[in-house]
Amino acid sequence: MTTAAPVQSPPARSAPVQPLAVTGVGVVSSAGHGLAPLAGLLNGDTPPDPVVEGDPAYPPRPVRPVPGFRIADHLGRKGTKNLDRLVGLGLVACMEALEAAGPAAAGLEPDRTGVVLATNTGSIAGYSDLLYETLTLEKPYLINPGKFSNSVMNCTAGQMAIRYGFKGLNATVAGGRSAGLYAFRHARLAMATGRADRLLVGGAEELSAPAAWAWHHAGTLRQDAPVGEGSAVFVVSRAPEETALADLLACEVGYHPWTGTTARADGRRAPSRTLAAAITRALERSGVGAEEVETVSLSAGHHIGLDRIEERAVRLALGRVPERVRVADVLGETYSAGGALQLAALLARWQGRPSGAPRIGLVTSIGHDGNAGALVVRGRAR
Repeated sequence: MTTAAPVQSPPARSAPVQPLAVTGVGVVSSAGHGLAPLAGLLNGDTPPDPVVEGDPAYPPRPVRPVPGFRIADHLGRKGTKNLDRLVGLGLVACMEALEAAGPAAAGLEPDRTGVVLATNTGSIAGYSDLLYETLTLEKPYLINPGKFSNSVMNCTAGQMAIRYGFKGLNATVAGGRSAGLYAFRHARLAMATGRADRLLVGGAEELSAPAAWAWHHAGTLRQDAPVGEGSAVFVVSRAPEETALADLLACEVGYHPWTGTTARADGRRAPSRTLAAAITRALERSGVGAEEVETVSLSAGHHIGLDRIEERAVRLALGRVPERVRVADVLGETYSAGGALQLAALLARWQGRPSGAPRIGLVTSIGHDGNAGALVVRGRAR
């Protein structure tokens, strides 16, 4: 009696994603405002002076602030007096994204429009200043009550909704260096489940002396690596838009612990495999072949060890490392805003090199906290 061989089920495949159209981009960085100055730096223009001159509060490390930034210069004095720098960077980038979207933004329905913003801790300078005043001011501790809202992590996303009248989903996503990609993934999930038709998605990070000293003492950055700041915000729509700059395809994330016996046994290869697996899943769900990726926007250029891990992961997933875009080389370490600024850098590179056909890019991120992620982007033909 013969026994029939068991029927092998085909491997499960993830459901394909619906592209999300990027109709507007707002960027505030040490390069300036918008994509054009960023494209200039990526193409070899001289970066601004990275030194905060005459300020002993900062460590002996280069920093790249947004030059001459004052929120009142962009949004006026009304309602901005007590807003901190982090909120200001986010609000101005949001304003510029809506202006860039033009007619696409004019038809926004407030109830179906929301915000998803990447951060890590909110404003470190705001916390520090509030704590300092609490400990040093004379009784009855006359702390300005208008500054209390800045100590809440989701203050920037909330202020964006208040100022521009968005009544839909409002989320702040914390996730260290990978927060930007987690924000894009959260936005995709929210729109796929019908919670919003349009979202303002991005990230913001301010430069402050406490944050700069933290990076300086952490020992994870190379000695000459600058610390920066900035914000990038994207108007993202579920509906196809003819005038869109690009389409966001799949965004996949992963995690691998860095401590304990697993890290000692696997060395640095396991984090590479985690990121490579996220890249492979993102490509599969996007319906994109590895050979189609022409540009990769990398995150970890200034991080000791992480840069090699990230490139190894890209090589594992694609079989090669395509053209690299390293926004941290020109803007410095921007931490939780890094993913959004990496996407902005990818679009800036494409804007400076028009193509008659769609192109495929990849945004990757990996951090010492074990988080990793990959976003597939399709640039429109120009």
